[in-house]
Amino acid sequence: MNSKLVFNTLGKVILIEVLFMLLPLLIAIGYRESSVISFVITIAIASIAGGALVLFCKPKEKNTFLKDGTAIVVLSWIVMSIIGCLPFVISGEIPNFFDAFFETVSGFTTTGASIVPNVEVMSHGILFWRSLTHWLGGMGVLVFVLAVSSKGQNKTMNILKAEMPGPSVEKISPKAATTARILYTIYLALTFTEVAFLLFGGMPLFEAFVHAFGTAGTGGFGVKADSIGGYSSYLQWVITIFMLLFGVSFNFYFLLLLKNFKAFLKCNELWLYTGVFLVASVLIGFNIYPLYNSVADSARLSCFQVASIVTTTGFATADFNVWPQLSRSILLLLMFLGGCAGSTAGGLKMSRVVILCQSVKNEIRRNVRPRSVTNVKLNGKNIDESMERSVISYFAIYVIIHIVITLLISFEPFDFETNFTAVVSCINNIGPGLSQVGPASNFAGYTAFSKCLLSIAMLMGRLEIYPLLMVVYPEFWSKRSR
Repeated sequence: MNSKLVFNTLGKVILIEVLFMLLPLLIAIGYRESSVISFVITIAIASIAGGALVLFCKPKEKNTFLKDGTAIVVLSWIVMSIIGCLPFVISGEIPNFFDAFFETVSGFTTTGASIVPNVEVMSHGILFWRSLTHWLGGMGVLVFVLAVSSKGQNKTMNILKAEMPGPSVEKISPKAATTARILYTIYLALTFTEVAFLLFGGMPLFEAFVHAFGTAGTGGFGVKADSIGGYSSYLQWVITIFMLLFGVSFNFYFLLLLKNFKAFLKCNELWLYTGVFLVASVLIGFNIYPLYNSVADSARLSCFQVASIVTTTGFATADFNVWPQLSRSILLLLMFLGGCAGSTAGGLKMSRVVILCQSVKNEIRRNVRPRSVTNVKLNGKNIDESMERSVISYFAIYVIIHIVITLLISFEPFDFETNFTAVVSCINNIGPGLSQVGPASNFAGYTAFSKCLLSIAMLMGRLEIYPLLMVVYPEFWSKRSR
């Protein structure tokens, strides 16, 4: 492994985090808040650490191989979370390190699970940083590093493969750096478009940016105790639409920009995503109608909550813990599905669901007609058997990890529904679960041990399990292969 390359890139990631931390520092200065000093201290510590790594770890070999890319991604996300939690601890707004680390991991992984009992008492600077972690984590800070890199010739696609969600990463340009720039350009354009629509609806500028960050990263951190429930119907519909937009693969938007409508229409992943949203919204809308006695309110609340859960954003306009059992069951199923691959959404991903369903269908067909030729198609293209096996293996380890972590936190004094949905929420990067970790509650009641486990679950969900498993595999650190 090229350790100098790994630590040099890690230094650049830290300096990028410092650069973004200047924004909440300016917010804190503008509001004359005491949290200014916490950002100054953190920026100073991180600048020294990042600068030293960049200065003293200069690699001779600059190509990034698979092991290098995996190590860079895993170490970067852990170090980012440790540095990112310092303002919470130093300011005293989240004084416990494990709580602050949980909150920061939840931010960067775009989970939105929180231990804060009353978010409205937090300072503007801290709230801004808390939501900015969503925006950074949504597309990935290493993707940002590639986007601003001038050296696009290196084998940096291995970093994209380790950080971008989905069963595969498609290049939309021959160079990984150019691909990263295109992705971030689309990401920025959608973010600022949402800010404009929120401002048009009367949302204050600060809150518009905070909620746009939470929507873009499909994270869900907000500034009010009732999440989005206190805002107007117009603002709730705007956020609903943008949650759905950010749950779509950014490659699809690139196809639209190229006017490649034929390829766009063949995206069976997108059709499944749209169909799931419509069917779930209609079923829940009918189911909750007796609670609200209003077609408009039932439609708005059901569409918002389905969009929030299926895109793993985690915003809420109602306490769905009090909804009928059918609605709660549908939302629980949606927690597993997630959005499209190549989006900022978490979960299993619709592309994997498409592949798994076709694999099951083909297996049944092969048993009925052994000589029949079967193949699996994703977005109009046949996929090879290695990807099909990879998806099936991923699903198996995905299920196993849910079971293991649920068992490990089962000693907590909560019911099964609470513990199970807490794990589901964290691995799938959703935020709220059901029962005592529902939208009106938080994760503060868990012990430090369980919060660490759930933090690992969030990282596994965001990095899609394998990178974290690879770095704890003994042979990963051997010098025999790259």
